[in-house]
Amino acid sequence: MARVVLVTGVSDYLGARVATALQDHPEVARVVGVDSVEPEHPLGRAEFIRAELHDGSLAEAVQDSGADTVLHLRLALAPSHNGREDRTGNGVLGTMQLLAACQRSTTVRRLVVRSTVAVYDCLSEPGQSVPEATKARARKAARARLHEAMEAAKAERYVRGLARRRPDLSIAVLRFADLMGPSVDSPLTRYLGRRWVPVLPGHDPRMQFLHEDDGVEVIRRMALVDREGVFDVAAPGTIPLSQCLRRTGRSMKLPMPAPGLRVLSSLAGRDRLAYSPEQLRRLGTPRMLDCTKVQRVLNWSPTYTSQEAFDSYVAAWAATSRVLSVRRRRPARST
Repeated sequence: MARVVLVTGVSDYLGARVATALQDHPEVARVVGVDSVEPEHPLGRAEFIRAELHDGSLAEAVQDSGADTVLHLRLALAPSHNGREDRTGNGVLGTMQLLAACQRSTTVRRLVVRSTVAVYDCLSEPGQSVPEATKARARKAARARLHEAMEAAKAERYVRGLARRRPDLSIAVLRFADLMGPSVDSPLTRYLGRRWVPVLPGHDPRMQFLHEDDGVEVIRRMALVDREGVFDVAAPGTIPLSQCLRRTGRSMKLPMPAPGLRVLSSLAGRDRLAYSPEQLRRLGTPRMLDCTKVQRVLNWSPTYTSQEAFDSYVAAWAATSRVLSVRRRRPARST
């Protein structure tokens, strides 16, 4: 039977692209996009349902759509302006409501959840033995800096709970590296695009990315197969942060001691990466992510390496900068 696919987070570029990518697949009959705000990007033939977090409309959307496949793409949330957990908890609240709707649904059979590799900063894998000292350090780090990781870790716990209650559901969790590409607008790309980029002295983390096209493709493929588990998703290779800044050709490092970074973090806007020392230490990956599992089950490999993904972002950023520069130099027409 042809699938009915419900995609949350279609106001975001990634969600909109996933919704459109699924429309022409022969196994998909309908695509329903759900979000709390109107999409900024075209959805093609996908239907759109506006759902709020506090009135039960998200559950109604799942029920009324008759969806058998649900893609939840709203877990990787940007940190709040001060790097602390958002007390409204909208990301977790939305996940809880969606999972409750999936549990009650008589039609949902497949659930794919987008998460983030940031969860490794504050949780251990189920069944993994972790020393108490390590757990204490992780809890302390999580309290200090990891809004995104804490949100994602909570959401993953709720997903595991649903799997226990509904063992008949096929559930996959995709832990994404930082998305990168010509259309990505995120706290990280805004941080890297600044004229002066605050950094920690002596700290040059290695960055591992995932190109936006590969992100769309891995979600599309995972939606249409019956494979369960938790999967890391990242492009091969890493790039030092210092090299990323050099490749932009404009951004320059601004080494600052921890006290200065904390002051800067307190002044950062809500849509910016928080510049606390703890937040900057989170940049990069502590180890090369092993993505052979997702490549094996999907018979797929990323098209772009981390460096190629970043190069595509730099090329688009440079082109935009040139256009803006030409517009600024163009003389105004006399009236």
